[in-house]
Amino acid sequence: MNLKNLISVARGETPASLLLKNARIINTFVGEIEQGNVAICGDRIAGIGDYDKAKEIIDLQGDYLAPGLINGHTHIESSMLHPARYAQAVVPRGTLTVVTDLHEIANVCGLKGIKFVMDWAQKLPLDMLFMAPSCVPATTLETSGAQIGTEEVKGLLTSPNVIGLGEVMNFPGVLSGDEKVLSKIIASQGSVIDGHAPGLKGKELNAYIAAGIFSDHECTVVEEGREKLKKGMYLMIREGSSEKNLDALLPLVTDNTYKRCLFVVDDCSCSDLLHEGDIDAVVRKAISKGLEPIRALQMATINAAVYFRLYDRGAIAPGYLANLVTIPDLSKLEIDMVFYKGKLVARQGRPLFSLPYIQPELTHTIYIKPLTTELLSLRAKQSNLTEETSPIIEIIPGQIATKKRVEKVKVVDGMIMPDLEKDILKLVVVERHKASGNIGLGLVEGFGLKQGALASSVAHDSHNIIAVGANDFDILKAIKEIERLQGGLVACANHKVLAFLPLPVAGLLSPEPLEVVVAQFEKLEKGAASLGNLPPAPFSILSFLALPVIPELRLTDLGLVSL
Repeated sequence: MNLKNLISVARGETPASLLLKNARIINTFVGEIEQGNVAICGDRIAGIGDYDKAKEIIDLQGDYLAPGLINGHTHIESSMLHPARYAQAVVPRGTLTVVTDLHEIANVCGLKGIKFVMDWAQKLPLDMLFMAPSCVPATTLETSGAQIGTEEVKGLLTSPNVIGLGEVMNFPGVLSGDEKVLSKIIASQGSVIDGHAPGLKGKELNAYIAAGIFSDHECTVVEEGREKLKKGMYLMIREGSSEKNLDALLPLVTDNTYKRCLFVVDDCSCSDLLHEGDIDAVVRKAISKGLEPIRALQMATINAAVYFRLYDRGAIAPGYLANLVTIPDLSKLEIDMVFYKGKLVARQGRPLFSLPYIQPELTHTIYIKPLTTELLSLRAKQSNLTEETSPIIEIIPGQIATKKRVEKVKVVDGMIMPDLEKDILKLVVVERHKASGNIGLGLVEGFGLKQGALASSVAHDSHNIIAVGANDFDILKAIKEIERLQGGLVACANHKVLAFLPLPVAGLLSPEPLEVVVAQFEKLEKGAASLGNLPPAPFSILSFLALPVIPELRLTDLGLVSL
């Protein structure tokens, strides 16, 4: 930025590099719409007013002009897209700033995985800002591929685009005063520290906030969100592919509270990115639910900018980054033109930027010990009975939290068996980083499979291989296909692979274009749907069943975990 030139353009002495004229400008500071022209000098907004001279002039003819959208909490790995392909997906949707915690790829590849994304971010018309992962691994209750300790966190915090500490998922560690957890928080003092505190309330919530953690994206009910707002937390209202909290939490957004609320997606699939959008989809849904459009946009722009101390974005004002979007119809929130740092980078849903060559990186990360169906057998406590009492993970529709149930299950020849009539299926987690041979075995209810099996190397947060199935033979077939692919998602039936999606980058990401990945993913979901009466986003649901920091019951490679 040439400051002298910027001032000259702002004073009207020098022509702007770009002039956006006849705009209805959304003022996110005061929640108003004003008519005017916006003069841009390089990557900055010089001024708003009756400017008329510029090297390039675009007449918006009354279209709305809004700041570029900010996704305040996401894990880009959940899109299953290479960082470059991710940018191609979200930039045309108006997302120009992403705050991402890379604990998914970090749990597989450590600092090398984080550097991989950071290096790519420098080549893209999208500001990726990073939160240093606080929980790699998330807990000691599973096996991860890497560890990021306090010294690594300190090192990351010195990087230019690392702006804070990622969600502190190990809330039991905070409450118990675990030294390893607290040392990372202490090292991050003075920076933004994101929270992850499902169900915390009362004195336990007080203790968590007292540690310096001032946001949460895990609220699912109004009472929980209201308490967290009252105690000073920013409320991240999440609406992703499998975590949908907008309907429940929108009543909390009032004239008194809205500045402390922001929209996030947390985890969004490639298919949803293509068909629905990114943070724009959340804003659009909020508007359809009755939220005033300008307020909805404030929650996806200036509110996130203020929380993350990003004082150069989130609004259209002199000196701010020229990250802008045009919107013909505010009620529909369809993004037309997208400007990144004063350059037109997308229009009518299409990216206008090209990508560097994507070479294979972070491949061959799946290592498992040889498996047999015998190793997948879930032995009963007493082999002479036909049933016994066992814990079962119950899926809650639309949430990543689960319920713990204990009920009688079938036993055949000393083995606990799936019960398709009761929708009780076998759940398996196989350690894939060190070929340790660790296998977690359990039962899950609510998946709807009547035959076959599903498997995935996307299993939050350590990303071991997770599989669910109606029989051990198909489960074994699906797991072996994951090994052959060196990462991906698989649907099997009758000992045959029905469909698959290869994810060769860390077992998490595909280098293919968005449309290709979505076509593979949708074929896979169609194959999975043919196996029974499955819930929406079955692979997303499956990926969270191994996450041991979410209540109430989970399965990791080390066994069942109850919270």
